[in-house]
Amino acid sequence: MVFTSLHFFVFFPLVCVLSYLTPARYRYITLLVASYYFYLNTKPIFLLLTAGITLSTYAFTRLMDATPNDDRKRKLMWCNVVLILLPLFFFKYFETINREVMQLMAGLNLSYPLPDNHWLLPVGISFYTFMAIGYTIDVYNEELEAEKNIGIVALFVSFFPLVLSGPIERAGNMLPQFRSPEKLAASNLSKGLKLMLWGYFMKLVVADRLGIYIDEVYSDTASHNGSSYLIAMTLYPFQLYGDLGGYSLIAIGAAKAMGFNVMMNFRRPFFSVSMSEFWRRWHISLITWITDYIYTPLSFSFRKHGKWGIVIALLLAFLISGIWHGASLTFVAWGLLQGIFLSVEAYTVKSRADFRHRFGLGKQAWFIALSCIFTFSLFAISQVFARSSTLSESFTVFAKLVSDHGNPYVDFSNLTIGLGFLALLMLSDFRDEFLPGKFRIFDNRSFAVRFLAYLAIFFCIVIFGVVSDQFIYFNF
Repeated sequence: MVFTSLHFFVFFPLVCVLSYLTPARYRYITLLVASYYFYLNTKPIFLLLTAGITLSTYAFTRLMDATPNDDRKRKLMWCNVVLILLPLFFFKYFETINREVMQLMAGLNLSYPLPDNHWLLPVGISFYTFMAIGYTIDVYNEELEAEKNIGIVALFVSFFPLVLSGPIERAGNMLPQFRSPEKLAASNLSKGLKLMLWGYFMKLVVADRLGIYIDEVYSDTASHNGSSYLIAMTLYPFQLYGDLGGYSLIAIGAAKAMGFNVMMNFRRPFFSVSMSEFWRRWHISLITWITDYIYTPLSFSFRKHGKWGIVIALLLAFLISGIWHGASLTFVAWGLLQGIFLSVEAYTVKSRADFRHRFGLGKQAWFIALSCIFTFSLFAISQVFARSSTLSESFTVFAKLVSDHGNPYVDFSNLTIGLGFLALLMLSDFRDEFLPGKFRIFDNRSFAVRFLAYLAIFFCIVIFGVVSDQFIYFNF
């Protein structure tokens, strides 16, 4: 089941009603049953993985909480982390590693016993794996007490708004809400539904319209020139923003409608003036997870190397991020490129600050605009690797961008609709970024204005939305 399916439009209102009717102390049971039913409707067999990770996490966190021995506690923590990662490694990386080793052995004329198998990646496994690992580490660090109710832990791992594609929530935020949910209120339902509506607009009207053009260009590398790839390269970050940002808003809104507060996952990323700021605004739940559980421990380990220790930690953290996104060299290249961008910024942070201060550039509109464009360009270039199927295809795209010019492929209908509504999305972000409190439409004081605004967005989705049951991050 996905958020854009007819099944979900029946399922979600029913869950909301049942949640409202269930006494607060038992509400987690209703939501757990609903979450397991939700995940069963993707691929039933994969629910066993979710249940297995839940049991492992519950058992080991309880054992860690019960032992005063730090060395034993550390062993328990690592044992559970390994157990949690094993299914992710097997389903996401085994096939790629096995194929590479098989090709290497064939090139050396040596026999290799394992055949080339193709495994279906369990949807959402990367996301709930990170959530379970984060909870395990938090209990180890004594930032949280281990939850004694296994049903609450099971709900944390499988909570249906988050289980397929995040946001990657923290146990410290969600477990108290599951244990003692706030009193259900009509205001939460209203706020949640509004967030969901805007999320559907971002996904179906913006992302999926732009995706028609981008998919056409990337599906046949040989037939398109550099001009077409320049357009596709420029549009892909916006498609990704509409897709994952839209999904996140739907998930956050669904949780809010039932009285749960989930962290925001995007905060107007295309108005960032540096890559470090960009990553504080883009996929916030992932980058904060990587910062807390990977980058910070690494930077502490490499602190004796000064700035170079920060560089090494950044490169390793984003290399891991790239590998998390996909089991291919394209994502390794993407992760390393992000690490290089951030390392250069970290190494030059003082000189750049001195330069801005000397010439008074920090508040100059033209300088801010150029910085935003430059940051966006770096991200768009790096996404060529993420969007391409192979490194060879990525290099072909870059070669065509430089040498193969001409009239671009243009899909007037889809581009006109997609770009028109993308402009509306960017205007909304611009208003929130630079003119907060001004030109309010969706939360205008007038009920008539608010009603007409949301009605207009609803009809835009119905008329111009592309019916799709796929989200890009389901692949991760």
